[in-house]
Amino acid sequence: MIFGTVTRAQQYYIVIKGGHVVDPKNNINELMDVAIKDGKIVQVDKNIDPKTASHVVNAEGLYVTPGLIDIHSHNFPDMRTADPFPDGFTFRNGITTTIDAGSSGWRSFPEFKETIIDKSETRVLAWLNIVGVGYRRGAYEQNVADMDPKLAAIVARRHKEHIIGFKASHFIGLDWTAVDRAVEAGRQAGDLPIMVDFGSSTPPLPLEELFLEHLRPGDIYTHMFGGDATAGTAGNPGGREAIVDAQGNVRPFVFEAQKRGIVFDIGFGAASFSFAYAIPALKSGLYPNSISTDMNRHSFNGAMQGLLNVMSALMAIGMNLQEVIQATTWNPAQQIKREELGHLSVGAVSDVAVLNLREGKFGFYDKDRYRISGSQRLECELTLRAGKVVHDLNGITNPILTPTYSFY
Repeated sequence: MIFGTVTRAQQYYIVIKGGHVVDPKNNINELMDVAIKDGKIVQVDKNIDPKTASHVVNAEGLYVTPGLIDIHSHNFPDMRTADPFPDGFTFRNGITTTIDAGSSGWRSFPEFKETIIDKSETRVLAWLNIVGVGYRRGAYEQNVADMDPKLAAIVARRHKEHIIGFKASHFIGLDWTAVDRAVEAGRQAGDLPIMVDFGSSTPPLPLEELFLEHLRPGDIYTHMFGGDATAGTAGNPGGREAIVDAQGNVRPFVFEAQKRGIVFDIGFGAASFSFAYAIPALKSGLYPNSISTDMNRHSFNGAMQGLLNVMSALMAIGMNLQEVIQATTWNPAQQIKREELGHLSVGAVSDVAVLNLREGKFGFYDKDRYRISGSQRLECELTLRAGKVVHDLNGITNPILTPTYSFY
């Protein structure tokens, strides 16, 4: 990329001027200016002189937030046709950090790192699949012989810059092998968390046992509004239990699990989010700890559409702007134990999203094609990754900094 040069008279590279800063870690929720230099946040204050910067972003009427963190995405093309290259899907949604959820395992991670992580401007981290080959669907993910905690932990320790935990997903066996081996890998790798994408079985494995006997505080249950409220009944003997029962009530042990420290994540996906579960859960006071996309080609072109759309949908059913921003910035940064991310503290890397909260008539729908209406939708105006403009929807940087890319 080519960027302007800061002259001696210009103290800052970029000043974001007149925006409403929402920074949950630092309890900031007011009009503030943000100054950036050398890829870092260097000042957050009420009135920073724009003449001190070589580039000024007019953020009046907009919201300035830490770069968003998508804690559940898919970026490694081991499924060949399903997974996107991250930069084309992240920056336009204000995402500066995306965490791949088990697309690679201990066998395939080196290829993932070489082909995707090392070539992406997006910060790409990884949940390492407990299955050595990674996310391949079918019999691959049922192969318990390929679920090796020791080898998974070795790879995680070797690549600790990029691997933040382990993933157990889609296992349909009648025991807890995948979950327990992922937990063991986390223990051997230095107490790393795991993310569980719970599989279906007949009869279903009980969620209560998963939450209260197998997962540890800090472990993540994704697709929290997925599953089937009737799973395990006479008319539906198989499947995956939902956190809401057939009468629309949140199962009591779910509140107990969240209080115990189990993390509940959206993981919207192509077929993993139902308003029929989300609406009563929010009304009952069960809110997601983190909001994520389960980004892949199918979900991006379906109901999910992008992280900002998911955040907007949750606002339409009861969450407020500050809550959805916290669930996509500071909360996930803590969950993945990367507390240098997800905030605008002085000295922090300048990953920044500038968002427009549009007013109007909007529609949101789920995996069941159930549609709700909302009056607000978030849209990304500008994204900075380490102080570089990587997305500018309406050219609000003055002078404009147009990203230019070299092809490899």
